[in-house]
Formats: sequence, structure tokens, C-alpha cells
Amino acid sequence: MSASAENGAAVAPRTATSVQDAPVRLNVEQASYAYAATGRSAPDFTLGPATFQAQQRELVAILGPNASGKSTLLKLLAGIVKPLSGRIEVDGAEVGTLDLRTRAQKIALVQQESEVLFPLRVWEYVLHGRYPYGRRLRFESDEDCLLAGNALAQVGADALRDRWMDQLSGGEKQRVILARALAQQPSLLLLDEPTQHLDIGGKVELLRRLRRLADESRYTVLVVTHELNLAAEFSDRIVLLHKGKCLRVGAPAEVYDRDLLEEVFEAPLEIEVREGGRPRVILRGNL
Repeated sequence: MSASAENGAAVAPRTATSVQDAPVRLNVEQASYAYAATGRSAPDFTLGPATFQAQQRELVAILGPNASGKSTLLKLLAGIVKPLSGRIEVDGAEVGTLDLRTRAQKIALVQQESEVLFPLRVWEYVLHGRYPYGRRLRFESDEDCLLAGNALAQVGADALRDRWMDQLSGGEKQRVILARALAQQPSLLLLDEPTQHLDIGGKVELLRRLRRLADESRYTVLVVTHELNLAAEFSDRIVLLHKGKCLRVGAPAEVYDRDLLEEVFEAPLEIEVREGGRPRVILRGNL
């Protein structure tokens, strides 16, 4: 479980960016969803209703154990599935009303597994992020190349542009996948467990990059993760899910209640509040 002390040890403290006056980028109002909801059978899984907002320059972590509804919520935010009830808005527009191209210009989704079906160099792969802005059967423009290059620079992957995708390490591949998402120039950046295949150093590096993208480039970033301590260190807001219910939304210090987290993650935990007010989760030894 990612609540171990190891995850918090290597993370340097940061000064939180004030987003008090930033515009609301994402608005979720009583959004719910059900799989296999038919008149003849009960739903296999029900999510919701969930209500929360995310502002420009915010990094929001969606936390919860397996089968709590994290990936389902991310699909709702991305417009892959439509809510059973409620509404989801990005920049004031309801996601379900947007055509595919407009939605891809506003929302970029980085999924757990981004399979490359045929051989591609990094540069070609990142340029695919520009497809929502172009026409079929056309060459990339100078602007496309500039934006793809900027995206690679933002994630520190300039040196990888001529490498083949299938020759990259896990950390390198994750940076390139993120660069393709940035090439879309989205307002909202969604990532589904992006640290899953990374070692602790790679996890910290990725969260630092996401934090910097939110602070300096005005993205709104939502990350599905199991990493309790990294979420507490880098996020502005936590959305805690459990068995399809949105239990609590707030700053890490507001959500990280020991009794609540022990109930959700079914493990004996301690919550330590560090200098600066950010909590740290410690797994107790009496398992």
C-alpha cells in the first residue's frame, strides 16, 4: 500500500500556490453513473452522486482503494461516458454537449496503459496530440511542430525525440505520453494512475512536473492515484472515494482523518501533520 513512510521521505516541501481568485475550470454537480443499469437487472457498479470543483492552476488527487470508482469518475470527466444524473462542465460548457474535436481540445486524458500499435518515434507520437486541431491527410504545420517541441521541453524529454517508443524506459515513456497530452493544449489534464509502473524517484519526479504544469502553465490537473503521501504533498484538493461514494472533498489536511482513512483503506494508520500543515500517512506496525 502506498501509505508507507517511504513515499513521503524524499519529497521536498513546497510553497502552496494561491488559487483563491482563479477561475473555476471544472464543475461537477451531483454526477452519477451506473454500469449495466437496465430494467431487468441491478447495476454491477454505481458511482455517485459526486459534487466538487477544480480551479485553474489546481492539482486535484482522486483517491480511494480498488473498485471505489476512481477510473469511472475520470471517464465521466473526460466525456467517455455520460452521467446518469447531474452535470459536468469544463470552462462553462457541459462536457456531454461537446463534439469530439472540441472535447479533445479542452480535455486530455492519459490512461493507465497507452499502447503503441505500430512502431513510432517519440516525435511522431507527440505530434499525434495535434490531431484535434487539423484535418485528415495533411502535413503538420510549423505551429504544430513548435507546440510539440514545447511539450517535450515541458516534460524534460527533448533528448528523446528521435528514440523509438518501444525502446523507452517506464519513466521516459510516461514523460512522452504526458508530452502528447500537453500538445493538445487542453484546459483540463486527466491522468489515471500515472505513477503505477514507476519507482519512488520516478513517482516524485512526475508529481513535481504535474505540480509545475499547474502552477506555471495554468493547467487544471486531476490525478487518480493510490499514493497517499504524494497526493498530500503535491495536491491542492483531495476527492476521496469509497465503494462508489464520494466521502469527502477538501484540502489534504481536511480529508486525511485517521479514522476515515483506516475505514476506507482497511489498514492501521497514523496521520502526522508536518511543518506547513501537510499531512503524512504512516502505516502502523501492529497489522
